Amino acid sequence: MNAPSITKSYDFASINALLEPRSVAVIGASAERSRIGGRPIWWMLEAGFKGTIYPVNPNRDEIQGLKAYPSIEDLPEAPDAAIVALPAQHVADTLRRLGQRGCKAAIVFSSGFAEMGAEGAAAQAELARISRESGLRMLGPNSLGLFNARCAWFPTFTTTFETGWPIDGGVSIVSQSGAFGSHLATLARNAGIGAPLCVMTGNEADVSVGEVIGCLASDPKTRVIAAYMEGIKDGSALMAGLAAARDAGKPVLIMKVGRSQLGAKAAASHTASIAGDDLVANAIFEEFGAIRVQSADQLLDFARVAAHGIYPEPNRLGVLTVSGGAGVLMSDAAEDRGVDMPEMPKATQERLHDVLPFASFRNPVDCTAHIVNDTSLLHTCLEAMTTEADYTSIIAFFAQVAGTESFGKLLYSELLEKRQRFPDKLFVLVAVLTAAQRKAYEDIGIAIFEDADRAVAAVAAMGRLGRSFANRKRREEAEGLLPVELPASTPSEAKAKKLLARHGIGFAREQACATVEVALAAAESIGFPVVMKILSPDILHKTEMGGVLVGLNSADEVASGFATLMERARAKAPNARIEGVLVAQMVKGGTEAIIGIKQDPVFGPIAIFGPGGIFAELMPDAVLGRCPFSVDQARSMIERSRLAPILKGARGKPAADINAAATMLSNLSKFAVSAGRRLKSIDLNPVVILDEGKGAVALDALIEVDRV
Repeated sequence: MNAPSITKSYDFASINALLEPRSVAVIGASAERSRIGGRPIWWMLEAGFKGTIYPVNPNRDEIQGLKAYPSIEDLPEAPDAAIVALPAQHVADTLRRLGQRGCKAAIVFSSGFAEMGAEGAAAQAELARISRESGLRMLGPNSLGLFNARCAWFPTFTTTFETGWPIDGGVSIVSQSGAFGSHLATLARNAGIGAPLCVMTGNEADVSVGEVIGCLASDPKTRVIAAYMEGIKDGSALMAGLAAARDAGKPVLIMKVGRSQLGAKAAASHTASIAGDDLVANAIFEEFGAIRVQSADQLLDFARVAAHGIYPEPNRLGVLTVSGGAGVLMSDAAEDRGVDMPEMPKATQERLHDVLPFASFRNPVDCTAHIVNDTSLLHTCLEAMTTEADYTSIIAFFAQVAGTESFGKLLYSELLEKRQRFPDKLFVLVAVLTAAQRKAYEDIGIAIFEDADRAVAAVAAMGRLGRSFANRKRREEAEGLLPVELPASTPSEAKAKKLLARHGIGFAREQACATVEVALAAAESIGFPVVMKILSPDILHKTEMGGVLVGLNSADEVASGFATLMERARAKAPNARIEGVLVAQMVKGGTEAIIGIKQDPVFGPIAIFGPGGIFAELMPDAVLGRCPFSVDQARSMIERSRLAPILKGARGKPAADINAAATMLSNLSKFAVSAGRRLKSIDLNPVVILDEGKGAVALDALIEVDRV
């Protein structure tokens, strides 16, 4: 089985029956508004759902003023969607009957499935099979449902609407967790953010977060997709959904939890999902242009700004401030987030300095508190920043003065005029305002923050989105995948290198030697000095047990080294199968890197590039990429790594052969995909990247495989 592919076809439109049905059957309908089977009916009646509601309950003729039906078979028509609010043991038969009746979608509130263990997982698998065979799209089980306030569709038992209805707008929410998804929707409403649609996927036996993202990508009323995830079960669906959103130019903001070991365990028990490797998740999000956020506040911050639809590329930030200290704070924040803050043109600085000699106009443009005395400075500075400097984003810091009666109207008028004249520039105001004042600014497309650091973070995120949308070309296909025949079990280093060499991985000269006589001959042939290593498929980490000797300069040292390695192997790994030693050329110079493969349970093989040799413990700083990929994509990975400045010739050091390293990395990515799921991991550590034009060679190789 190879890596998940986004070439798999997904019928995202099939989810529309969940999002906007014309009729709904409520299986397990209740007359009690507070009960799970009663609350959705109450919400829809209160909100004015225009479709038809069919309560199904064999014990009642009427429920909440609606005619009730004793069974699914007694319904006057096949409903577009159904709400299932029944004990777990009745769900499978209910889904089967709904499918036979011609229902297109079902929301399953019922719990007691995969989140409860192996028996529940088996029952959930049966629900998935029924759904798949009947063509019925199922949300859940263990789902809090969804809501689409645009059509007053509220198939959910959340209590949030007791305090108010969602606000109309362009933000759509999808969440694996029902409680947290409902929480986000409530926070959005309270913050004045229009988020009228929220889908809570629960255990994802059928419909997943990825598919919902893909469906929303083609929804003309959705401008921003905000997602909360605890785990990733279907990597292909997620990648396909993210690709669809990127191609449609719709931002996807993801709050992915489960980074820590404890968090990962909690995620598995809560949603029966695989939390996965956090670095891999980051690599996938980056590949498809999704922005990962760290908190609910940040998710809503970014969503609020993204809803205005301005994603500056390139992102050049200009800051106008009445506070020098705030200007320094925002400059630091911009540098931390990689946002460019170019200076104002010199001529402009000199002209403005003549107007206000004691102010600074480099960028930040500090007009000081004197702007309250001379309000013409506002127009003078903003006009210069928008017409004479090439800023694509502008943050104006006016603190509490923006909310005053005297200055506030002038500020609003000036920013409105600039917003209308420069619709492609991103304008953000940092100020303390009333709710009405905030809304007035948001209505004209100017985002409001009270905290300057959060404002800069949001501007940085919009720039990343702009870069992603500007570069949303299709991923290049990696050509030249050859069949790979893996050994039955993890091979020794020599056999691993022999296998990899057939697929374009370069190694230093070396020879496997079963006896000391062969080792002596090999050393003479290769040339001194040489390296000697213990050779065994059972000793994966040779350095830790003293199984590597370097700098052997004579036949006597090779003979002594052979004996030493055999003695250490017998003492420290008495049950290991010993094939002899590996005598290898001692490579000098170059830059050490690690190139490797990790088999991810969700996304398949992931390639890794980072500092190697004794620096391999810095792997959290490595760059990851989904396999397979081309040489150009491999080079892009290398150029994003911490080693890039060194490889390009920092501080007078000769430039390294990045092309050779990129070729090796690309070849390894193709090997990993062709090898299939039995491949667990590959470590080439270190890989010595020699001076430009001289190539790259791996000095060590470890291939781990699952036994046949």
